[in-house]
Amino acid sequence: MPVRGYEADPCHVIAGVVGIGYRSAVSVLAPGSVLAVDGPSAAGWDLIAAEICDALAAREVATKLIDMREHFAAWPDILALTASAELEHDPDFAPLSQAGLADFFTAAPAAEAVPNAVTVVFGPGAALVSHDQLWYADLPKRYAEAEITAGTGRNLGQPAGAGQGTTRRLFYIDWPVLDRHRDTVAADVDLWLDTQDPRAPAWLTGPALREALAGLAAQPFRTRPTFNTTSWGGHWAQEQLGFNPKAPNTALGYELIAPESGILLSDRSGARIEIPLQALVALYPEEVLGTGVHATFGTSFPIRFDYLDTVGGGNLSVHCHPQSDYMQRVFGWPYTQHETYYMMVGGAGRRVFLGLRQDADLEAFRREADRAVHDGVPFDIERYVQAFPAGQHQLFLIPAGTPHGSGEGNVVLEISATPYLYSLRFYDWLRKDGEGRQRPVHVGHAFENLNPDRSGDAVSRDLVQQPRTVRSGEGWREDLIGQLPEMFFEVRRFELAADAVANDATDHRFHVLNVVAGEGLLLETDSGHSYVLAYAETLTIPASVGAYHVRAVGTEPVRYVKAFVR
Repeated sequence: MPVRGYEADPCHVIAGVVGIGYRSAVSVLAPGSVLAVDGPSAAGWDLIAAEICDALAAREVATKLIDMREHFAAWPDILALTASAELEHDPDFAPLSQAGLADFFTAAPAAEAVPNAVTVVFGPGAALVSHDQLWYADLPKRYAEAEITAGTGRNLGQPAGAGQGTTRRLFYIDWPVLDRHRDTVAADVDLWLDTQDPRAPAWLTGPALREALAGLAAQPFRTRPTFNTTSWGGHWAQEQLGFNPKAPNTALGYELIAPESGILLSDRSGARIEIPLQALVALYPEEVLGTGVHATFGTSFPIRFDYLDTVGGGNLSVHCHPQSDYMQRVFGWPYTQHETYYMMVGGAGRRVFLGLRQDADLEAFRREADRAVHDGVPFDIERYVQAFPAGQHQLFLIPAGTPHGSGEGNVVLEISATPYLYSLRFYDWLRKDGEGRQRPVHVGHAFENLNPDRSGDAVSRDLVQQPRTVRSGEGWREDLIGQLPEMFFEVRRFELAADAVANDATDHRFHVLNVVAGEGLLLETDSGHSYVLAYAETLTIPASVGAYHVRAVGTEPVRYVKAFVR
């Protein structure tokens, strides 16, 4: 069976019909009713409201508009609501906000029905107003991040003239608040709109949406990948996968990152709509995650897969991630960011920085890190941090508190816990951002979380593990390649001879697969679903799938990795 190349826009065909445009969407609205149109703050609300008015006017139905943004609390009150005493002056980080969206308003506006007209309440929080119909006008998070980074976006509740929006508020305040609200209303939505084309949005009725997602929760699926550029980024994804060929680089490849990933759905005519992965998990958590995983992590999808591409780029910063108590106490995440690096591309002369040297003088390390930040004085990080050969297909384990970073010329498949926003940098090579400013380095946070026990020979013994075979069959073998007691997930690798078939089962917890060598694989479930997965693609197998079978396709052996919650 020939295998297609890497698919940048994987799409899942559903039984429902994807509508296009507002005129067909408003056909169900009756005069005298109240329509609430909720959604993220980055959606183009002025245009959405205008298009709904025009579509209703084409039916000779008048509208009365109520803009939720006019009812936000005063900006100083919102800042006070979301302030953190411990991180009040931190320029980069904030605790994940626990505020409710209702707290951002002085009071919900009254929305009385008007005879012979449709009252349209629109903007973030519209569902808080009494309504007859509820629509959700979604926009993928990458749009909000791009606007904030470009200096054109504002944060949730921020009025014009109150300065520029910040990614600090976007990541740690706006998104958690808006995500919780979206997940709360998802089961009650009457119409879900994808507003990437604001004049002709794609939409699904609420019942069709939930039916489609229920089906997806019972079969393997891919999320829509994205690649971002950074100052250290490389070009592997451009050259090998054909992704973003005109971009400056393809540094960060988000294959599966639950807070941001979307799933593309299409009807049989080819009309497409993108739905957040998190909406699927919120609606069907036990089916996707498994009962035990859901009991532990709630509706947080706890594993992510992403690429770090430095082929033709530069070294990543040397950094660590918060230890568990610090993550909970200071940053507000209930679990921390343990990681692994799987070397998709490495080789002679390539390195991974990992763990402390046995003789590292931590006081001198701190002094040199501070001087680099404050005085721009470079230093040799290898006086303090070990460097290991980045052999292709080696897995490096990176528990929280361990200094680490990928060197130039590698492609890392990063398999890790989901809290992805707290990288605490010790040293970033005095690198500048796109504006010519030194990139943020977080010496205080990093040294607060540094684990001195991850040093010397213990690093190579515990964190650079050798494969251990756990199962095998005719033409295939399953190896355990990464497991630590403190890490809640483990990584295994399958080796399949050409056309060999390996049997597996989710055992009541989701699996995530990625093809790391060879052309690809054919996955078939006992329930009749199948999926062809090509090299470098990532596939989520919901817990509800149960037994499945994996066949190597192409003429060469195939390797794939599997991660799951232990």
